[in-house]
Amino acid sequence: MANGTENAGKTVYIIDGSRTPQLKAKNKPGPFTASDLAVAAGRPLLARQPFEPGDFDEVILGCVMPGPDEANIARVTALRLGCGKHVPAWTVQRNCASGMQALDCAAHDIAAGRANLVLAGGVESMSHAPVLLNTDMVGWLGEWSAARNFGAKLIALSKLRPAYFSPIIGLLRGLTDPVVGLSMGQTAENIAHRFNISREQMDAFALESHRRLAKAQDDGLLNEIETLYDTRGNAYEYDDGLRRDGDLAKLAKLKPVFDRHFGNVTAANSAQITDGAALLILASEEAVDKYQLPVLGRIIDSQWAGLEPAQMGLGPAHAMAPIMRRRGLAIGDIDYWEINEAFAAQVLACLAAWKDADYCRAELGLEGAMGEIDHARLNVDGGGVSLGHPVGASGARIVLHLLNVLKRTNTRRGMASLCIGGGQGGAMLVESGRE
Repeated sequence: MANGTENAGKTVYIIDGSRTPQLKAKNKPGPFTASDLAVAAGRPLLARQPFEPGDFDEVILGCVMPGPDEANIARVTALRLGCGKHVPAWTVQRNCASGMQALDCAAHDIAAGRANLVLAGGVESMSHAPVLLNTDMVGWLGEWSAARNFGAKLIALSKLRPAYFSPIIGLLRGLTDPVVGLSMGQTAENIAHRFNISREQMDAFALESHRRLAKAQDDGLLNEIETLYDTRGNAYEYDDGLRRDGDLAKLAKLKPVFDRHFGNVTAANSAQITDGAALLILASEEAVDKYQLPVLGRIIDSQWAGLEPAQMGLGPAHAMAPIMRRRGLAIGDIDYWEINEAFAAQVLACLAAWKDADYCRAELGLEGAMGEIDHARLNVDGGGVSLGHPVGASGARIVLHLLNVLKRTNTRRGMASLCIGGGQGGAMLVESGRE
């Protein structure tokens, strides 16, 4: 395990942030590429700042599946946002926590005195995930390209086989662990079985996630969202994966997706495949004073943890516990929590793990159980099950939203965390205001 910003130097402030609506993938490429989404989140954010885009010391974005014209998507985004050629930009990839990793990298640079003002966050256009040629087809295309005359072309053509046209679906491969050979949904089934999470519990959690998002939309609580406009004049104002008409009876009729005979994880109690971006502005105290910036909050600590890939959904339990121990915090000291909803089963298993004294002793190195997180203070406005999980963006989105929740409730401390494909967890402790 490696801690993030704890005892690392200068205070790291979060000044402001914005995100796009998260748009559900609908079996075809969506209206926005990843860089389109990042720019759409960034333009209104930068327009309301008292400094110029060129005043940033760097731009850092998390992204897992950038498009073919988006190599180092952070640099593409920075240039499109008008940051100028002198502002360096770089892209990070830590699967589902890429957006949080970008924030952590920015925080390290500010804490170490290497930067004063950083634009950081994450983006993903999952509907634009690449469809790839298989290795046989790539080899054949190389042979075809090397053929210099008609006879050589005919010989190459005779070697072409129908199987060569079988595509590799990048999204499906990306959501499968190559080491243990399990999809992320199968790892959710593993931990659901380990902690006896029932289908009814998963579906009830999913239903509540949608209910909370509906209430947040109706009450105007998602003020971090910036409206998207496509080239046809259509406006996108809300996370469009919300289902207002769900009930437990309807959810119970759905078939399991990842273990069709014995499983309980369905499409409805899993995170939605979505497109979205979230960007935040991080600053040192010098930058806050120089530009007279308002302060939304501070990054206090962060943690990255590793665990068995087949149990990857328990990553938040592993990442949050060291921060709690290091800071001398009890569960009651955290006002609000965000645990990314990759799967309903995964969040419920994390909660169960923290209540299990044997698990906490054997897996987390604690003396006993961490305790029980109050569900009324967890993901209060919904999460990945209802609003989606664009993998590169979610880590930044949950930190931004958590700070907005602390602000509107006039509370102090929050914890954001995600599970990470490959068997990892990430967590970030934040506090509201300047002090």
